[in-house]
Amino acid sequence: MLLKNVSNQIKTVISVLFISYIGTTLSYAKPLQCEQSDFKKNYAKLCRDEFKSIRTELDDMSLTATLVTDAPLRLLDDTHQLWLSYVQQCRSTHCVKQQLERRQEDLNVYTSMNQTLTQHYLKYEAGQLAKQPVHLRIHQLTKDRIKVEGIAYRNPNNGIKSQVIPLLAYTTPNKKNEILDNENDCKYQLSFQTAVLVVNTKQQGCERFKGIYRLYD
Repeated sequence: MLLKNVSNQIKTVISVLFISYIGTTLSYAKPLQCEQSDFKKNYAKLCRDEFKSIRTELDDMSLTATLVTDAPLRLLDDTHQLWLSYVQQCRSTHCVKQQLERRQEDLNVYTSMNQTLTQHYLKYEAGQLAKQPVHLRIHQLTKDRIKVEGIAYRNPNNGIKSQVIPLLAYTTPNKKNEILDNENDCKYQLSFQTAVLVVNTKQQGCERFKGIYRLYD
């Protein structure tokens, strides 16, 4: 009888933890709530009937990413909020469609790739996420070498090739805190601190990636 009571208690605890986990997960897998009047009013273009199918796909992908990714869940939430602000700038349905597809690509990356050796950083200004989003990914290649990938988002109404500014660079064993962007020939100095990355440059025209970034772990 005692063992049965203990077993029941364990099952209860496991059930509570499971429900708590699912509740936390669903809080990050936020759907596009076009059935809510306030959301529909704020995101009228996004909530158009012609995007109903792709919105459903995106909601499903968001839930899947939240359940299976090994990237930080807070990263999914913050990038979702940044994406909503970004897509809100669209002036045409073509722009909205492009950004829906881009978010699908982002979620595919979080779902399909091993994120355990990747550190994600988002740019902050005055203690808040930068209004012009910048996302850095730091990949640990070897003990003495890292790969730095970055995307700085511009106006979503631009042509597809000028909507973002890319960054791609590698450190070398003898210059662990200095990188040269292979995309734009910009040189940056990296200062890794506790949960923060500071990126500096003295080159004009390279300031877009300069700033303070918060680590998501």
